[in-house]
Amino acid sequence: MRQLMRRRDERGQVSLLIIGFATVLLLAIAVVLDASAAYLHRQGLSTLADGAALQGADLGATGVYAEGLPDERLALDDTSVRAAVKAYLDQVGADRRFPGVKHAVRVDADAGLVRVTLRASVDLPLRVPWLEKPPSVTAVGSAAVTVQR
Repeated sequence: MRQLMRRRDERGQVSLLIIGFATVLLLAIAVVLDASAAYLHRQGLSTLADGAALQGADLGATGVYAEGLPDERLALDDTSVRAAVKAYLDQVGADRRFPGVKHAVRVDADAGLVRVTLRASVDLPLRVPWLEKPPSVTAVGSAAVTVQR
């Protein structure tokens, strides 16, 4: 009789275990999906930032024809660099690929370096209920035009 009661007390325990494991598995899948989406979004943004920095450094280099080639890096014109970066982002359709993308350009004239920072929000496949606004990712690209002899 005791064995019969013991069996009845343990009924349904496997069901709870299966439901618990299924919940954990579903949460893990959701985290992997969202993390993958954010990573791919950041990779695309990083490629865009690198291209914008290269374009800005290339088209922003000045003084080559008037002063000749310097020994190391070419001088950069801040206004030309910013215009080149904006034109590049417009040309490749940055707003279509990354809605609401914001950019910042930093020109270090002494080092001959252009640094472009892009920030955009990520539309995650599975929304997190307690987040009020979507998360954002940031990518930085930098470039310098150097002289090779």
